[in-house]
Amino acid sequence: MTRIPVVIMRGGASKGAYFLSADLPASPQDRDDVLLSIMGSPDPRQIDGIGGGDLRTSRVAVVSRSADPAVDVDCLLLQVRVDEPRVSAGLLCADILAGVGPFAIERGLVAASGATTPVRVRMAVGGALVIVHVPVKGGRPEYSGETAISGVPGRAARIEVEFREAGALLPAGRKAGALPPAGREARVLLPSGRAVDDLGEVAATLIDNGTPLVLAAASSLGVSGYESPTRLEYDERLRRRVEALRMAAGERMGLGDVRAAIDPQVCLLAPGAEGGSLCTRMFVPHRVHPGIEALAAVTVGAAAALPGTIAADLAVPADSRAGLAAAGMAAGLAAAGVRAAAGVRAAAGLRAAAGLRAAAGVRAAAGLRAGLAAAGGLSASVAAGGEAASGGRREFRLEHPSGFADVVVETDVAGAVITVSRSAVVSTARLLLEGEVHVRV
Repeated sequence: MTRIPVVIMRGGASKGAYFLSADLPASPQDRDDVLLSIMGSPDPRQIDGIGGGDLRTSRVAVVSRSADPAVDVDCLLLQVRVDEPRVSAGLLCADILAGVGPFAIERGLVAASGATTPVRVRMAVGGALVIVHVPVKGGRPEYSGETAISGVPGRAARIEVEFREAGALLPAGRKAGALPPAGREARVLLPSGRAVDDLGEVAATLIDNGTPLVLAAASSLGVSGYESPTRLEYDERLRRRVEALRMAAGERMGLGDVRAAIDPQVCLLAPGAEGGSLCTRMFVPHRVHPGIEALAAVTVGAAAALPGTIAADLAVPADSRAGLAAAGMAAGLAAAGVRAAAGVRAAAGLRAAAGLRAAAGVRAAAGLRAGLAAAGGLSASVAAGGEAASGGRREFRLEHPSGFADVVVETDVAGAVITVSRSAVVSTARLLLEGEVHVRV
């Protein structure tokens, strides 16, 4: 038997094995063979390894100190398949990334400092920079706290996973937007230069903050936005309309003919039903995702922070959400997929109380905003429908079929230019075990 040091960490709603790069074979093939043995693949139960028989519990992070003075650690994320002898590189998993920060501190790769230590992580595939903000106490990561995330019982210390170079995080084969490495101006975020585009009978926001998305009010497509994925996929007429919307948006976003492409993806939006800001239903590209991926979440969050977008119009204001926040969190943690009728009724009440635009109003506003934007540019006052935009930090809770995701967006305003300077998802992590794993030879 060969013994290899390992840390098992829960990161977000996933669980993975974390290794120092020096403790694994240098050859990718030899490394993958060792990881298959460690995780117990291929076997549906992974009974002879430390995997949990599920893709979310069969993930690996390989971490090393970076030679780049602007970065703390380099990280390779790997997905070890459960029932086949295959290891996939290039995984983008905000859950496992949430554990990379604490692991780097635990292993002495990064020194803890202050109340929160930012750990700068360079992705081995794509070269993107992610900053994991880790709470610390007594020189070590602090795991106890009051943050609840969907899919994990109890509460833990809040970790923010910040995407600095979202465009470079796209998996192989995905077409990235022309995003600058730091702040993203509205003109770059919105490929068409408009907060709302009129795509025939549907108004949509076309945005790229790491994932090209088409955001439309669910009601403009004849659904509520609270349906289960199965119900939406069963609706052939809806699927045809969503695909037509995607095709039209692809041309507007400079992606060309997207019939055979993953992007852009379509996200149907409705006001939050259970204490959240927005309810999301993601078509990726033709199936409805049971949740929402990290880059899609920060892209929806960026749209919600930009005045005049479909997301900003539909988002339930924070003060209106306050009374339902506790109920929303409890419902999100226990969510099995389909929102209850009571939640739909609550959303309708919130929409009326907040004075949010109905679908017809959104469509009517689209033409006006499009004309103004084309004539005078996408100024803060124009995009806001006459109200000046203000920068700062905002948090959005995005409800989805299996729970919720919390995102943080920071914007800066300089004259007529709105810049999304920071995008992050809220997560937690916990050290479960550290020791040695015995590998078959």
